[in-house]
Amino acid sequence: MSLISEIDALKASMGEKLPADVASAMGQASQALVASGAAGKALKAGALAPLFELPDAQGKLVRLDELLGRGPVVLVFYRGLWCPFCNLTLASLQRELGQIKAAGATLVAISPQTPEATSKTSEQLATEFAVLSDVGNNVARLYGLVFTLAENMRPIYSALGVDLPVANGDDNYELPLASTFIIDKDRRTAYAAVDADYTRRMEPAEITKVLLAL
Repeated sequence: MSLISEIDALKASMGEKLPADVASAMGQASQALVASGAAGKALKAGALAPLFELPDAQGKLVRLDELLGRGPVVLVFYRGLWCPFCNLTLASLQRELGQIKAAGATLVAISPQTPEATSKTSEQLATEFAVLSDVGNNVARLYGLVFTLAENMRPIYSALGVDLPVANGDDNYELPLASTFIIDKDRRTAYAAVDADYTRRMEPAEITKVLLAL
C-alpha cells in the first residue's frame, strides 16, 4: 500500500472519530497555514543545503557534511511521535530504506522533539535510520520550515493528548512543515518537497526514483 493510501485511510478514520467542531477547527487551521504561503519560504531545489550538527536517538552527534562525504542525503522533517501522519511516514520510509541505501544515499529524519522523545520515536517505530533532535527548531529554521501553531489549536491539541511543551522542551509552539529534501553530495538541493498540509508527504518510492536519477 502506498503512503498516500495509508494517510487517506487514517484521515477517514479520524474524521469519523473526532467531534465535528474539532475536525472543523483543525481543517480551518490547516487551510490557513496553506494560504499563508509558508511553504514558499522553504529551501528551494538548486540551493545549497545549510550544514548542521544534531544528536541522534543515542546522543551521538550527526553532521551533514560527514554524511555527504558518503553520498547523497535524504533529509526528512517531521513534527513528532505524537503525529500519526508522521509515524506512518517514518514507517513507510523504513520499508523503503533498503532501496534508498542501494541508491547510495543516507536517510535522516529530524523533529523538534527533546532527545528523550526522539529516543522513544526510534524505539517505537524501530527505525534503522538516524532520527535527530532539533530542539528549538534551529535547523528547521535554516531550511525555512518553522511556523507557530495557532493559539486556538493549542487547547485542542492538549485535549487530544498532545503536550507540545513537554515533547519539544519549550513553550513556543513552533513546528516544522513536513518536508523532504534530497541533497546531492555537492551539497546542492536536488529535490525539495514541502507542503503546509501536514497530511501530504512524498512517497518513499519517489525518493528512490529521484536518487537513481542523480
